[in-house]
Amino acid sequence: MSISRLARIPLRSPSRSYATTAGFNAIARPKAENLSATWKGTSATGGNTKNFIGGAFVDSKTAQWHDVLDPSTQTLLTRVPETTMEEFDQAVDAASQAFKSWSKQSVLARQRFAIELQYQIRQNADALAHSIVLEQGKTLADAHGDVLRGLQVVETAIGITSNIVGEKLEVSKDMDTEVRKLPLGVCASIAPFNFPAMIPLWTIPLATVTGNTLILKPSERDPGAAMIIAELCARAGLPEGVVNVVHGTVPVVNRICDHEAIKAVSFVGGDRAGRHIYERATKNGKRVQANLGAKNHAVIMPDANKNLALNSIIGAAFGAAGQRCMAVSVAVLVGAAQSWLPELVERASKLNVSGGFEKGADLGPLISPASKVRVTGLIASCADEGGRIHLDGRNVQVPGYPAGNFVGPTILEGTVGMRCYREEIFGPVLTVITSDTLDDALDVINENKYGNGAVIFTQSGATARKFESGVNVGQVGINIPIPVPLPMFAWSGNKGSVLGDIGFYGKSGINFYTQNKTTTSLWRQEDAIGNKASVDMPTHH
Repeated sequence: MSISRLARIPLRSPSRSYATTAGFNAIARPKAENLSATWKGTSATGGNTKNFIGGAFVDSKTAQWHDVLDPSTQTLLTRVPETTMEEFDQAVDAASQAFKSWSKQSVLARQRFAIELQYQIRQNADALAHSIVLEQGKTLADAHGDVLRGLQVVETAIGITSNIVGEKLEVSKDMDTEVRKLPLGVCASIAPFNFPAMIPLWTIPLATVTGNTLILKPSERDPGAAMIIAELCARAGLPEGVVNVVHGTVPVVNRICDHEAIKAVSFVGGDRAGRHIYERATKNGKRVQANLGAKNHAVIMPDANKNLALNSIIGAAFGAAGQRCMAVSVAVLVGAAQSWLPELVERASKLNVSGGFEKGADLGPLISPASKVRVTGLIASCADEGGRIHLDGRNVQVPGYPAGNFVGPTILEGTVGMRCYREEIFGPVLTVITSDTLDDALDVINENKYGNGAVIFTQSGATARKFESGVNVGQVGINIPIPVPLPMFAWSGNKGSVLGDIGFYGKSGINFYTQNKTTTSLWRQEDAIGNKASVDMPTHH
């Protein structure tokens, strides 16, 4: 993930002007107007986004605002506050007060919230998806996928009554040792721009069903989905203060890391921000889980099902305009599979680049003009360093969207020493490298500093077994292009892609949001009737 996912966009300046809602086309305008009319905390027609503190949507008193623009048209959607420190402290105070009662609620009561939340999300999936298309730029189908993958975590959280069961053993005669999982307290979640619904839903359900309260800081680039989810939490019966939403950039992130009441921090984003948050928060005694950058490889063997392999790689490389931490950004063509490159280019060239609401759109724009500049610069670096640009999406023309941040599907051929290989591009760019053998391909992957995932396409079980055993990444796909585990399992990236040793969701997620309490008790049966004290050294047997 790129560093731009945490941080700064320019603060609002009176000298800047953007398109008004008149900049929307006939498809987008009614969706934007409906979002503004229906939801209390967000706007898609130029109004201000609010904080959500103690169960109420609150206008910020800040003097600093961030403009959120539709990346397809540069239309001003909303202005996001740089939450003041006073407002931030109010959110933490609300969470601290709510923890006193929420942590004492029965696991059945907390489960009931998760059941109701999944219902609310299903009923309002269209609104969430529309917000994502407008603010982030995804296609409508991909936005619904964003919501669904988050919803699956909520559905899994409903199983908390089984998954948080403790342990108890009679360790000696009439002596019992019991281990229970108890909540930590106030936790915080810092979410990226590329999954505006899914990443908040990685943390909200598990933090709350385990008895914690939460401060959520969504990306200042696309907070609408998070604000809708906050309102859905209230509709689902979550008490005031259990989930709070604040906004901002580095100052707010630093306050999250420093505030003594916050016990744990979840982060998804880029390397520099992730290292800063991990080091600062852990220094202050907090538990931290952090997902950072990635460079995910797909190995294509000569015996692979050609149609499956090519279509899978194209989908995984260019879906969401490549703005996924598990996007396939490197294809390793092994042996005779190197001859498939022209067909890979041909198929990718047929993808439709357009606004996210347009029928038949395969990928939309990048999140910002700055992202477009960075991506096109990395494409240019391939040719500058002696590589080849087989498919160049830098000058793609999108009818009806002349101001959009569009880059079309791009396929480069290079080597591991080039910038286009070394750096996470986070755009619709696939770098192709070649390899003579599977062993050579494994060496390339294992020498890469990142370790989120890698996949192989082959019809040989023995080859698949060798790859799975020999590859040093956390998530492996065999004929699967994006091997993100469903939430009954846990996210398991490794190497430079993670900091912290407790993963997101699944059993790891429950462990992250809980601490063990071990109690040993002695209730001797003979004490009910005995009338003489023992002065012997106590032993247990």
